[in-house]
Amino acid sequence: MGPQTLPDREPQAPAPYDAILLVSFGGPEGQDDVLPFLRNVTRGRGIPDERLEEVAHHYRHFGGVSPINDQNRALQAALAAELESRGIDLPVLWGNRNWDPFLTDAVREAHAAGHRRLLAVVTSAYSSYSSCRQYREDLAEALIETGLEGEMHIDKVRQYFDHPGFVTPFVEGVREALLRTQEKLPEIDLAREAHVLFATHSIPTTTAVSSGPPVANLGPDGAYAAQHRAVAEVVMASAGAGGDLGTGGSAAHLAAVPWSLVYQSRSGAPSTPWLEPDINDAITELAEQGTKAVVIVPLGFVSDHMEVLWDLDEEAMETATEAGLHAERVPTPGIHPAYVGGLIDLVTERLAVAGEASGPASEVKARPALTPLGPWYDVCRPGCCANPRGPKPALSGIAP
Repeated sequence: MGPQTLPDREPQAPAPYDAILLVSFGGPEGQDDVLPFLRNVTRGRGIPDERLEEVAHHYRHFGGVSPINDQNRALQAALAAELESRGIDLPVLWGNRNWDPFLTDAVREAHAAGHRRLLAVVTSAYSSYSSCRQYREDLAEALIETGLEGEMHIDKVRQYFDHPGFVTPFVEGVREALLRTQEKLPEIDLAREAHVLFATHSIPTTTAVSSGPPVANLGPDGAYAAQHRAVAEVVMASAGAGGDLGTGGSAAHLAAVPWSLVYQSRSGAPSTPWLEPDINDAITELAEQGTKAVVIVPLGFVSDHMEVLWDLDEEAMETATEAGLHAERVPTPGIHPAYVGGLIDLVTERLAVAGEASGPASEVKARPALTPLGPWYDVCRPGCCANPRGPKPALSGIAP
């Protein structure tokens, strides 16, 4: 079912923000951090430590250190440098949902420095409860816990799944991975014997259905799946714009290589339906159908989270090897210049400071989007990405 035109997507007027707040998931930075971190991630769900240890071994395999905090330090520095290069005098603060530095600490730091109006940039591009509304709840909770509800205001940039800055690194990565595949396996026809797997984090199907605004008809798996599919289509079409590949007189256009959306990192009770197919099942099935090579694209991730390092680089690659498939993994955006620049473009869409290049408050800046689903909302619609456990206070949206 094709998506309908989303209603009421008028942009929010620019505002005089005085600081940028980078908001992320957080991760452990040593073996002693792993269980406390996982308790934070699952707080309120009553999951015993024995079950948490089943996930902990992923982190322990890498010395108990998630790459995400170092990646956010690098991204924070890159964002600050990009702002400076554009002559925009705004500090970039950083706070996490689940580990130090926590959002409450970042909010206190901002207040102590005299900042009163923050614009949040979240390291999650798509719409779902955990990737959008839960961060909005975290921001509201941080203001409540610090007692700064009446003194500070926090908005958030729009979901940027189809912003050129986020999409461009994947286009480059897919094109380069297919070129490498053809170079390493010159005998295969990419259009018949290769397959591109766009991977993202699986979520419960009930949560997927409620992703996006209730007024939009975005298909049986909601905005979450629709956004990923729309971006994957753009990536494949754009990767193919580079021309044909071919050796020995046979050619395969990159855009003709088949692709599919797959899921990874499923958790929770086996009886609870989650989005499928799992990437490992998909790889096995492709091998049985005669596929010779797969390109794995971590489309749901902005950087090499633990789910990328373990679930893709370890488990999915092992599945491919056991199935006799050649596999290439595309990089995440990380601090790719297009991604960093795109995030600052999202900031300048919403920024109005006297004398700044962003222009007067009445000016509505260009809001680029590469799919028919975008540009997404600056302010989340009522009921968008509903909390499966019931409503909670959330910033940067229309209540509830």
